[in-house]
Parts: sequence; C-alpha cells; structure tokens
Amino acid sequence: MEAVAKLRNCPMSARKMRLVVDNIRGKSVDDALNILKYTNKEAAVWLNKLVLSAISNWVNKSGDLSPEDYKLFIKTAFVDGGTVMKRFRPAPHGRAHRIRKRTNHITIVVDNKVKIEE
Repeated sequence: MEAVAKLRNCPMSARKMRLVVDNIRGKSVDDALNILKYTNKEAAVWLNKLVLSAISNWVNKSGDLSPEDYKLFIKTAFVDGGTVMKRFRPAPHGRAHRIRKRTNHITIVVDNKVKIEE
C-alpha cells in the first residue's frame, strides 16, 4: 500500500534539494530519517518533516497498522522546479540585475515491503 506526501513551493532551489533527495531514495524509512538527521543542509530539515508526513499518511491509510512491522521504504522521491519570483537589484550605470528566487515541489511515495493481509 502506497502513501504519498507532497510539499509545494518550498523556498529553495530544486538543484540544492535534489542533492539530499538522491541520498534517501530507495532506502528504508529508518535509514532515511537517520541520514536526514545528520545531513548538514537546510534541505534535510524540509525532507525530514515530509518523510514523517508520508509515514503518518501510510498509517492513516492502512487503518492504524504499525509501520515498523511492515518495513516501510521510500519507493520514489523526486523534486520538480516550482514558481520563480523575479526581483530586480540596482546595478552600476543605471542598470538592473535580475534576481530569481526559486522554489520547488517535492513528492515522496512510501510503500511497505511486507504484504498486508486483509
């Protein structure tokens, strides 16, 4: 049974976020949370909350089953570029330089390795 968690318009560039997402893709949920806990990047804080949200979504969807018994893992995790806020900064000789404040959208899918018997 799959559970999805999405974070939209995260105020960080997608390129920086992908560096951390690549570390946790395909790992078990416990390993992913440990990796994120000791990763020294801002993206790890956002992803930690999102993985916990995906686990909670799985528990709600499965009818309050324990996630430890079913060996949850991160099935897919990807980052897409979001909207870009465009600003201008004054530059010499009356010119203006464009500032791009990028955002991203993150999607994490959690699945169980042990089959759920109904």
